[in-house]
Amino acid sequence: MSLTRRLVLTVVVLVATASLLVAAAATLLMRSSLTDRLDAQLAQAMDRASTEARGNPLGPGGGTGGPGGRVDVVCGERPRPPLGQAAGSLTAVYTADCASGVQITSSGSLRGLSTTALQRLGGVDADETPRTVDLPGLGSVRVAATTTPDGTVVVQGLPTDDVDQTLTQLLWWEVLLTVAGAAVAAGVGAALVRRQLRPLRDVAATAHEVSALPLDSGEVGRTARVPDALTDPGTEVGQVGEALNRLLGHVEGALDARHESEQQVRQFLADASHELRTPLATIRGYAELGRRTGTDQLAKVEEEAQRMSTLVDDMLLLARLDAGRPLEREPVDVSRLVAEAVADAQVVDRERRWRLALPDVAVEVPGDAMRLHQAVTNLLRNATRHTPPGTEVTARVDVDDATVRIEVHDDGPGLSPDLLPVVFERFTRGDSSRTRASGGAGLGTSLVRAIAEAHGGGVEVESRPGSTTFRITLPRS
Repeated sequence: MSLTRRLVLTVVVLVATASLLVAAAATLLMRSSLTDRLDAQLAQAMDRASTEARGNPLGPGGGTGGPGGRVDVVCGERPRPPLGQAAGSLTAVYTADCASGVQITSSGSLRGLSTTALQRLGGVDADETPRTVDLPGLGSVRVAATTTPDGTVVVQGLPTDDVDQTLTQLLWWEVLLTVAGAAVAAGVGAALVRRQLRPLRDVAATAHEVSALPLDSGEVGRTARVPDALTDPGTEVGQVGEALNRLLGHVEGALDARHESEQQVRQFLADASHELRTPLATIRGYAELGRRTGTDQLAKVEEEAQRMSTLVDDMLLLARLDAGRPLEREPVDVSRLVAEAVADAQVVDRERRWRLALPDVAVEVPGDAMRLHQAVTNLLRNATRHTPPGTEVTARVDVDDATVRIEVHDDGPGLSPDLLPVVFERFTRGDSSRTRASGGAGLGTSLVRAIAEAHGGGVEVESRPGSTTFRITLPRS
């Protein structure tokens, strides 16, 4: 069953149950009230009947009889009912040897009571307490009995037809009103529930719209959102709408990240293929030249093979870092590491002026010494390749309570504004023609970023004409 049907059914059941409880309580109260009124009328009739019985002896006759159900012979003369008795009332009088009784009909005439009726009435206790008895041919009667001073037992009764008829009509009305109330509750409840659940249907429509999008491939972009009017956290539907919007945001982010990753993989494969194709073509060309001319071209082949091997090693390192493989975690003296890297750069490149700025005390960080040395060396080599001779290059180490910063600064021409956003991407070169005039395959800065992030740190760059600074930030613990 749908939620609307369940809610409507619940409302109908509640209304019907409440109506039945109210009807049962009203019926009991009405019955008690009518019975009390009938008992009051019976008490008045009893007073008149007992007064009349004192001066209205039964006619002659023999036999034995009396109250308590021992009436066997009924005397021939009927008792005269007292004045003022209502139609339908009955009077029975019991003496030591006679019993007789009459009922006033609706026309005002008197009708004698049967022997069976007199026997049942004779069994009524003479304590003036009203009680209900069933009499053959008369139905249900409310009766009470009393004893006069001369020992005569007088039983007075009033039929319960009016009470029973009133209660029957009340029950029918209650049943009719309960059914009508349940029907109205069903109709009104269905309309109200549908209206109240309309925002939920709008939320469901948004979810269906998103489910119809091609999320399996390509860039997803921004998907549909639940309207702001349906995201009020103060309502249940608003909570669902807000949660759905957050879910859609997370899904969008995940799908966009997947698409970006796929694009990066495709670009990486294309760039790697391009970078590997050149040394392979060179090796094949020199091999073909040596075969045709009979000259020794092994040195050129070895040089290109070394270039290709370096490229493959860098790509494998990036792949391992991307896969989250752990690095060595040993104390590394950053000051000594940077000093050694600068000393190596001075030996290789004497055309630039190298400066070193280190703190007075040794600075250590937990990490992989080989990879950190590789990162610093890449930044120094980057300054060598992309600055003119005579450029001053400064390597600096700064430290505070939580981090260690390694900076490589040069006063060269700086990076172009278009290059700054992608300088740490793979296969990014300052020369868009992809020539090797400056050397390298464009993986140096991307390796620096991957190594820094693998150590829980990061890397950033600031560049303008005459000042370029690459900064590696590493946590001290």
